[in-house]
Amino acid sequence: MKDLKSYSLLPHNTFGIDAKCRRFVEYNSVEEAQDVVRSLKDDDYPLLILGGGSNLLLTGDYAGTVLHSGISFIEDLGNERVRCGSGYVWDDFVDYCVRHNLYGAENLSIIPGECGASAVQNIGAYGAEAKDLIEEVEAVEIATGKVCHFANADCEYSYRQSKFKHEWRDKFLITSVTYKLSKTYEPRLDYGNIRAALAERGIDNPTATELRQVITDIRNAKLPDPKRIGNAGSFFMNPIVSKDKYLELAAQYEGMPHYTIDDDHEKIPAGWMIDQCGWRGKALGNAGVYEKQALVLVNLGGATGSNVVRLCETIQHDVKEKFGIEIHPEVNVR
Repeated sequence: MKDLKSYSLLPHNTFGIDAKCRRFVEYNSVEEAQDVVRSLKDDDYPLLILGGGSNLLLTGDYAGTVLHSGISFIEDLGNERVRCGSGYVWDDFVDYCVRHNLYGAENLSIIPGECGASAVQNIGAYGAEAKDLIEEVEAVEIATGKVCHFANADCEYSYRQSKFKHEWRDKFLITSVTYKLSKTYEPRLDYGNIRAALAERGIDNPTATELRQVITDIRNAKLPDPKRIGNAGSFFMNPIVSKDKYLELAAQYEGMPHYTIDDDHEKIPAGWMIDQCGWRGKALGNAGVYEKQALVLVNLGGATGSNVVRLCETIQHDVKEKFGIEIHPEVNVR
């Protein structure tokens, strides 16, 4: 177990924000997680539970304790079930599944972060979501040190949401996640530009390995490498609007992209709306909008969390003015 005082969080957030915390604790087992929470004192609070830091915007130094899982393992439980430690890298899990002919995760390739965060954020991309795979979440209750097990239904998953983000926020340390995959390969190709990218390669019926590679290449082409440009991937959630609101906007904007949720709701890409507001490739000080994907806010060098928040709020205002739609950050702003 690692327990450090006055620790730099620069290596632990992909936005590249140079912030510090008063105390940083990393636990490497369920037992260590229990020891940590049972030893917490009043002056250790507030707590920040940190994964890979790929979905985090720090607005300043953190005057409390940062808790990070170092539990990193992967275990094949049989019957298409795979259990991962909360600190296991998500894309390594996807790679493991594809190599072992376990299907369902391939559309979630190269999403940054760790498996514990998948159960909090319900990460998703290209028509797939973590909730479609999560069977059980194991966690240590911070108040008691008790080990708890939550079934998928207990977590109340929805688009980028779970009880871990709301009622259970900062109340549990996730220690492992069990996923249910499938031995039957049913590729999902109709989201985004997957089919077009496959056609360019002359592939009609991709294997899971080919699909994973195509999705990896698509994401790499439109998302900046945080090692070069600080970012947290998609900064905003795509808003879900009523069918009437969608029809109103579709009449004004020919060819507006959208994805049908159900008979009464449509999802409109936030990146498209931000682009329509003229923000792609533009900046406010050292915080900017990525030139290849307007959904991504970037640290152009030396930006503070407050700089990024100012840019976020300005974009939110402009989208609301133009489209009458409120967009909200997907990123955890702390």
